Amino acid sequence: MCLGIPGQIIAISNTANKLGIVDINGVKKEVNLACIAETHHNLADYIGSWVLIHVGFAMARIDEAEAKATLALLHSLAGVYE
Repeated sequence: MCLGIPGQIIAISNTANKLGIVDINGVKKEVNLACIAETHHNLADYIGSWVLIHVGFAMARIDEAEAKATLALLHSLAGVYE
């Protein structure tokens, strides 16, 4: 089973390598955006988008409501283990 974590793209760090900075619940990480990048879009167009991140790659774009619902579920699961 794979786990994708929602994050929001806040900056593009390396256009040539399709890398961006994603905010994952306050933690900023550099991730690869190649899987979501479309040839007819500038990478900067994705700033503000929510994505599902798995092993350093943005695997899919998701809407904000889905992202926030998933983050809330992950927070509630973390409380079970505390």
